[in-house]
Amino acid sequence: MFTEWQYYTIRAIGKLVQKLSYPTVVRWGRKLGPLVSRIMKKQYNRAVFQAVRGLECSETEARQIVDELFRNLGQSALEILYTPNLNAGNIAEYVTLDHPERLDEALKEDKGVIILTGHIGNWEWLGALALYGYPASTIVKNQANSSVTRLLNENREGMGLEVFARGGNEMIIAARALRRKKLLGFLADQDGGFHGVPQPFLGKMSSTPKGPAMFAQKFHSPIVPVFTIHDDQHRTHLAIGEIMHFEDTGNKDEDIARMTRKMAVITENFIKEHPTEWLWFQHRWSTEPEEIIALQKEGAATDCESKTNVDKA
Repeated sequence: MFTEWQYYTIRAIGKLVQKLSYPTVVRWGRKLGPLVSRIMKKQYNRAVFQAVRGLECSETEARQIVDELFRNLGQSALEILYTPNLNAGNIAEYVTLDHPERLDEALKEDKGVIILTGHIGNWEWLGALALYGYPASTIVKNQANSSVTRLLNENREGMGLEVFARGGNEMIIAARALRRKKLLGFLADQDGGFHGVPQPFLGKMSSTPKGPAMFAQKFHSPIVPVFTIHDDQHRTHLAIGEIMHFEDTGNKDEDIARMTRKMAVITENFIKEHPTEWLWFQHRWSTEPEEIIALQKEGAATDCESKTNVDKA
Protein backbone atom coordinates (compact mmCIF):
# COMPACT_ATOMS: atom_id res chain seq x y z
CA MET A 1 0.00 0.00 0.00
CA PHE A 2 0.97 3.63 -0.52
CA THR A 3 1.09 4.34 3.19
CA GLU A 4 3.17 1.22 3.83
CA TRP A 5 6.17 2.51 1.89
CA GLN A 6 5.77 5.87 3.61
CA TYR A 7 5.95 4.18 7.00
CA TYR A 8 9.07 2.18 6.15
CA THR A 9 10.72 5.23 4.58
CA ILE A 10 10.14 7.28 7.74
CA ARG A 11 11.39 4.40 9.89
CA ALA A 12 14.53 4.11 7.74
CA ILE A 13 15.21 7.84 8.17
CA GLY A 14 14.60 7.36 11.88
CA LYS A 15 17.26 4.63 12.04
CA LEU A 16 19.78 7.10 10.63
CA VAL A 17 18.71 9.84 13.06
CA GLN A 18 19.06 7.43 15.98
CA LYS A 19 22.73 6.92 15.12
CA LEU A 20 23.46 10.62 15.58
CA SER A 21 24.49 12.23 18.84
CA TYR A 22 21.66 14.10 20.53
CA PRO A 23 23.38 17.52 20.19
CA THR A 24 23.57 16.84 16.45
CA VAL A 25 19.87 16.01 16.37
CA VAL A 26 19.09 19.29 18.11
CA ARG A 27 21.38 21.32 15.85
CA TRP A 28 20.10 19.81 12.59
CA GLY A 29 16.48 19.98 13.71
CA ARG A 30 16.72 23.67 14.49
CA LYS A 31 18.21 24.28 11.03
CA LEU A 32 15.49 22.18 9.43
CA GLY A 33 12.66 24.22 10.96
CA PRO A 34 13.22 27.47 9.02
CA LEU A 35 13.41 25.50 5.76
CA VAL A 36 10.07 23.86 6.52
CA SER A 37 8.52 27.25 7.31
CA ARG A 38 9.24 28.36 3.74
CA ILE A 39 7.32 25.34 2.43
CA MET A 40 4.48 25.83 4.93
CA LYS A 41 3.99 29.46 3.91
CA LYS A 42 0.23 29.39 4.48
CA GLN A 43 0.66 28.02 8.00
CA TYR A 44 3.48 30.49 8.70
CA ASN A 45 1.35 33.49 7.73
CA ARG A 46 -1.60 32.18 9.74
CA ALA A 47 0.67 31.75 12.77
CA VAL A 48 1.94 35.33 12.47
CA PHE A 49 -1.60 36.70 12.17
CA GLN A 50 -2.83 34.74 15.18
CA ALA A 51 0.23 35.63 17.26
CA VAL A 52 -0.27 39.36 16.58
CA ARG A 53 -3.87 39.08 17.73
CA GLY A 54 -3.24 36.74 20.66
CA LEU A 55 -0.19 38.49 22.11
CA GLU A 56 -1.10 42.04 21.03
CA CYS A 57 2.36 42.46 19.57
CA SER A 58 3.74 43.92 16.36
CA GLU A 59 4.06 41.87 13.19
CA THR A 60 7.86 42.05 13.51
CA GLU A 61 7.69 40.58 17.02
CA ALA A 62 5.22 37.94 15.87
CA ARG A 63 7.52 36.89 13.03
CA GLN A 64 10.41 36.49 15.48
CA ILE A 65 8.20 34.31 17.67
CA VAL A 66 6.99 32.16 14.77
CA ASP A 67 10.53 31.79 13.40
CA GLU A 68 11.61 30.40 16.77
CA LEU A 69 8.51 28.22 16.84
CA PHE A 70 9.56 26.57 13.57
CA ARG A 71 13.08 26.02 14.92
CA ASN A 72 11.50 24.27 17.89
CA LEU A 73 9.24 22.26 15.58
CA GLY A 74 12.19 21.16 13.46
CA GLN A 75 13.97 19.98 16.59
CA SER A 76 10.85 18.19 17.81
CA ALA A 77 10.41 16.42 14.47
CA LEU A 78 13.88 14.91 14.63
CA GLU A 79 13.41 14.15 18.33
CA ILE A 80 10.33 12.10 17.46
CA LEU A 81 12.47 10.00 15.09
CA TYR A 82 15.10 9.75 17.84
CA THR A 83 12.54 8.52 20.42
CA PRO A 84 13.44 4.77 20.28
CA ASN A 85 16.78 5.70 21.90
CA LEU A 86 15.01 6.79 25.07
CA ASN A 87 14.70 4.38 27.98
CA ALA A 88 14.25 4.38 31.74
CA GLY A 89 18.01 4.38 32.25
CA ASN A 90 18.80 7.49 30.21
CA ILE A 91 15.57 9.52 30.19
CA ALA A 92 16.93 12.09 32.68
CA GLU A 93 19.57 13.06 30.08
CA TYR A 94 16.84 14.15 27.66
CA VAL A 95 13.79 15.14 29.69
CA THR A 96 13.69 16.84 33.10
CA LEU A 97 10.72 17.20 35.46
CA ASP A 98 9.71 20.25 37.44
CA HIS A 99 7.81 19.53 40.69
CA PRO A 100 7.24 15.76 40.26
CA GLU A 101 6.00 15.73 43.86
CA ARG A 102 2.76 17.27 42.57
CA LEU A 103 2.10 14.19 40.45
CA ASP A 104 3.01 11.95 43.39
CA GLU A 105 0.58 13.82 45.63
CA ALA A 106 -2.22 13.65 43.06
CA LEU A 107 -1.74 9.89 42.60
CA LYS A 108 -2.08 9.40 46.35
CA GLU A 109 -5.73 10.40 46.05
CA ASP A 110 -6.21 6.99 44.39
CA LYS A 111 -8.63 8.27 41.73
CA GLY A 112 -6.29 8.48 38.77
CA VAL A 113 -5.01 11.83 37.50
CA ILE A 114 -6.18 13.93 34.54
CA ILE A 115 -3.20 15.56 32.80
CA LEU A 116 -4.05 18.89 31.17
CA THR A 117 -1.64 19.60 28.31
CA GLY A 118 -1.49 21.10 24.84
CA HIS A 119 0.45 21.43 21.59
CA ILE A 120 3.35 23.07 23.39
CA GLY A 121 7.04 22.18 22.96
CA ASN A 122 7.64 18.55 22.00
CA TRP A 123 4.36 17.26 23.42
CA GLU A 124 5.16 13.77 22.13
CA TRP A 125 7.87 13.51 24.79
CA LEU A 126 5.25 13.88 27.48
CA GLY A 127 5.43 10.08 27.30
CA ALA A 128 8.67 10.44 29.26
CA LEU A 129 6.44 10.32 32.35
CA ALA A 130 6.04 6.60 31.69
CA LEU A 131 9.83 6.15 31.52
CA TYR A 132 10.05 7.92 34.86
CA GLY A 133 7.80 5.21 36.26
CA TYR A 134 4.44 6.94 36.22
CA PRO A 135 1.42 4.86 35.07
CA ALA A 136 0.68 7.08 32.07
CA SER A 137 -1.96 6.79 29.36
CA THR A 138 -3.46 9.08 26.75
CA ILE A 139 -6.39 9.40 24.37
CA VAL A 140 -5.04 10.22 20.91
CA LYS A 141 -6.53 11.38 17.63
CA ASN A 142 -5.52 9.48 14.51
CA GLN A 143 -3.50 11.54 12.04
CA ALA A 144 -4.67 12.05 8.46
CA ASN A 145 -1.78 9.84 7.36
CA SER A 146 -2.06 6.35 8.89
CA SER A 147 1.72 5.87 8.61
CA VAL A 148 2.29 8.84 10.91
CA THR A 149 -0.30 7.49 13.34
CA ARG A 150 1.42 4.10 13.36
CA LEU A 151 4.85 5.65 13.92
CA LEU A 152 3.68 7.91 16.75
CA ASN A 153 1.77 5.15 18.52
CA GLU A 154 4.74 2.80 18.33
CA ASN A 155 6.92 5.50 19.87
CA ARG A 156 4.36 6.18 22.59
CA GLU A 157 3.97 2.52 23.45
CA GLY A 158 7.74 2.07 23.31
CA MET A 159 8.04 4.64 26.10
CA GLY A 160 5.50 2.67 28.13
CA LEU A 161 2.54 4.95 27.44
CA GLU A 162 -0.83 3.20 27.19
CA VAL A 163 -2.60 4.55 24.10
CA PHE A 164 -6.36 4.79 23.57
CA ALA A 165 -7.64 5.83 20.15
CA ARG A 166 -10.20 8.62 20.05
CA GLY A 167 -13.44 7.78 18.31
CA GLY A 168 -14.89 5.10 20.56
CA ASN A 169 -16.75 5.68 23.82
CA GLU A 170 -14.32 8.07 25.50
CA MET A 171 -16.16 7.93 28.81
CA ILE A 172 -15.54 4.18 28.96
CA ILE A 173 -11.91 4.70 27.94
CA ALA A 174 -11.44 7.33 30.65
CA ALA A 175 -13.13 5.14 33.24
CA ARG A 176 -10.85 2.23 32.35
CA ALA A 177 -7.72 4.36 32.78
CA LEU A 178 -8.72 6.40 35.82
CA ARG A 179 -10.12 3.43 37.75
CA ARG A 180 -6.77 1.74 37.25
CA LYS A 181 -5.18 4.81 38.93
CA LYS A 182 -3.42 6.00 35.77
CA LEU A 183 -2.42 9.41 34.51
CA LEU A 184 -4.69 10.23 31.58
CA GLY A 185 -3.44 12.97 29.23
CA PHE A 186 -5.60 15.35 27.20
CA LEU A 187 -4.50 17.83 24.53
CA ALA A 188 -7.09 20.43 25.50
CA ASP A 189 -5.93 23.45 23.46
CA GLN A 190 -7.85 22.56 20.31
CA ASP A 191 -11.17 23.81 18.94
CA GLY A 192 -13.99 22.38 21.05
CA GLY A 193 -16.59 22.20 18.29
CA PHE A 194 -20.30 22.90 18.75
CA HIS A 195 -20.40 21.18 22.13
CA GLY A 196 -17.48 23.12 23.60
CA VAL A 197 -17.57 26.00 26.06
CA PRO A 198 -17.54 29.53 24.51
CA GLN A 199 -14.90 31.86 25.95
CA PRO A 200 -12.13 34.28 24.90
CA PHE A 201 -8.82 32.61 24.13
CA LEU A 202 -5.73 34.50 22.97
CA GLY A 203 -7.59 37.50 21.65
CA LYS A 204 -10.70 35.95 20.12
CA MET A 205 -13.86 34.17 21.24
CA SER A 206 -13.49 30.43 20.86
CA SER A 207 -14.89 27.02 21.69
CA THR A 208 -12.95 25.12 24.37
CA PRO A 209 -13.24 21.32 24.71
CA LYS A 210 -14.87 20.32 27.97
CA GLY A 211 -13.76 16.66 28.05
CA PRO A 212 -11.20 17.00 30.90
CA ALA A 213 -13.75 18.82 33.09
CA MET A 214 -16.42 16.22 32.33
CA PHE A 215 -14.10 13.39 33.33
CA ALA A 216 -13.02 15.23 36.48
CA GLN A 217 -16.69 15.66 37.42
CA LYS A 218 -17.54 12.04 36.66
CA PHE A 219 -14.60 10.33 38.36
CA HIS A 220 -13.59 12.92 40.99
CA SER A 221 -10.01 12.77 39.68
CA PRO A 222 -7.52 15.56 40.40
CA ILE A 223 -6.27 17.59 37.43
CA VAL A 224 -2.59 18.47 36.97
CA PRO A 225 -1.36 20.78 34.16
CA VAL A 226 1.80 19.41 32.51
CA PHE A 227 3.35 21.30 29.59
CA THR A 228 6.54 20.50 27.68
CA ILE A 229 9.00 23.27 26.83
CA HIS A 230 12.60 23.54 25.66
CA ASP A 231 15.02 24.92 28.22
CA ASP A 232 17.96 27.26 27.58
CA GLN A 233 20.02 24.32 26.30
CA HIS A 234 17.12 23.21 24.04
CA ARG A 235 16.48 20.15 26.21
CA THR A 236 12.89 19.09 26.92
CA HIS A 237 11.51 20.10 30.30
CA LEU A 238 8.13 19.11 31.76
CA ALA A 239 6.57 21.97 33.71
CA ILE A 240 4.18 20.41 36.23
CA GLY A 241 1.57 22.78 37.65
CA GLU A 242 -0.50 22.92 40.81
CA ILE A 243 -3.12 20.25 41.52
CA MET A 244 -6.71 21.32 40.77
CA HIS A 245 -10.00 19.76 41.81
CA PHE A 246 -13.45 19.92 40.29
CA GLU A 247 -15.74 22.27 42.21
CA ASP A 248 -19.19 20.71 42.52
CA THR A 249 -21.97 23.18 43.42
CA GLY A 250 -24.76 20.89 42.26
CA ASN A 251 -25.23 22.58 38.88
CA LYS A 252 -23.41 20.12 36.62
CA ASP A 253 -23.42 22.11 33.37
CA GLU A 254 -22.30 25.38 34.97
CA ASP A 255 -19.65 23.59 37.04
CA ILE A 256 -18.20 21.88 33.95
CA ALA A 257 -18.19 25.16 32.02
CA ARG A 258 -16.47 27.00 34.88
CA MET A 259 -13.79 24.30 35.23
CA THR A 260 -13.24 24.26 31.47
CA ARG A 261 -12.72 28.02 31.41
CA LYS A 262 -10.34 27.83 34.37
CA MET A 263 -8.17 25.25 32.59
CA ALA A 264 -8.21 27.27 29.36
CA VAL A 265 -6.97 30.35 31.24
CA ILE A 266 -4.11 28.31 32.72
CA THR A 267 -3.20 27.07 29.23
CA GLU A 268 -3.48 30.58 27.77
CA ASN A 269 -1.24 32.07 30.46
CA PHE A 270 1.38 29.38 29.92
CA ILE A 271 1.37 30.06 26.18
CA LYS A 272 1.87 33.77 26.82
CA GLU A 273 4.84 32.94 29.06
CA HIS A 274 6.32 30.60 26.42
CA PRO A 275 4.98 31.93 23.08
CA THR A 276 7.67 30.30 20.90
CA GLU A 277 6.54 26.85 22.04
CA TRP A 278 2.85 26.84 21.02
CA LEU A 279 1.48 25.70 17.66
CA TRP A 280 0.21 29.10 16.55
CA PHE A 281 -1.01 27.99 13.14
CA GLN A 282 -3.54 25.43 14.38
CA HIS A 283 -7.26 26.01 13.73
CA ARG A 284 -8.10 26.88 17.33
CA TRP A 285 -10.94 29.27 16.49
CA SER A 286 -12.88 27.32 13.84
CA THR A 287 -16.18 27.20 15.71
CA GLU A 288 -18.11 30.44 16.11
CA PRO A 289 -19.34 30.81 19.71
CA GLU A 290 -22.63 32.24 18.41
CA GLU A 291 -23.31 28.85 16.83
CA ILE A 292 -22.65 27.11 20.15
CA ILE A 293 -25.01 29.44 22.00
CA ALA A 294 -27.72 28.99 19.34
CA LEU A 295 -27.33 25.21 19.54
CA GLN A 296 -27.59 25.30 23.33
CA LYS A 297 -30.74 27.46 23.17
CA GLU A 298 -32.24 25.09 20.61
CA GLY A 299 -31.46 22.15 22.88
CA ALA A 300 -32.99 23.92 25.88
CA ALA A 301 -36.11 24.74 23.88
CA THR A 302 -36.43 21.11 22.76
CA ASP A 303 -36.07 19.89 26.34
CA CYS A 304 -38.70 22.38 27.50
CA GLU A 305 -41.11 21.32 24.72
CA SER A 306 -40.59 17.65 25.57
CA LYS A 307 -41.32 18.33 29.24
CA THR A 308 -44.48 20.26 28.34
CA ASN A 309 -45.72 17.38 26.18
CA VAL A 310 -45.06 14.93 28.99
CA ASP A 311 -46.94 17.13 31.46
CA LYS A 312 -49.91 17.36 29.08
CA ALA A 313 -49.92 13.60 28.65
